Amino acid sequence: MTETKIDITEIMKSIPHRYPFLLVDKIIDLKKSESAIGIKNVTINEQFFQGHFPSSPVMPGVLIIEALAQTAGVLVCKSTDYSPENHLMYFTKIEEVRFKKMVVPGDQLVMKVKIDGSKMGFWKITAEAFIDDISATTAKFSVKIMPRENA
Repeated sequence: MTETKIDITEIMKSIPHRYPFLLVDKIIDLKKSESAIGIKNVTINEQFFQGHFPSSPVMPGVLIIEALAQTAGVLVCKSTDYSPENHLMYFTKIEEVRFKKMVVPGDQLVMKVKIDGSKMGFWKITAEAFIDDISATTAKFSVKIMPRENA
């Protein structure tokens, strides 16, 4: 099943992240248990630009990886009975990361994530971020869904 145009309100129902750490603005395509495409509009108003090379602002690579993970989080949430009220998702492995193009204010980060498999609450993800159809970042990572301690 494909869902399109998952807006910020629905994203916030799917993952627990909030400003200033919510790094996905919308999902433009989602195929349950398969893949998703998310969008992050990068603006000069992002808090991290105040300290990350202010005279030559560049989005930190770790935040690009986080944005990809958040996109994957929405995909996993929509593909399972995962809920941010009762569960949290944690990185268990990040590998094969390549930063190929700098992400700067004014860019639109297009994040494509694909589920490679899942087993016992672990999810393997292949992810790639694009700027103007040019690959900016690639990565593979694994995440684990865990019950919240207070749920």
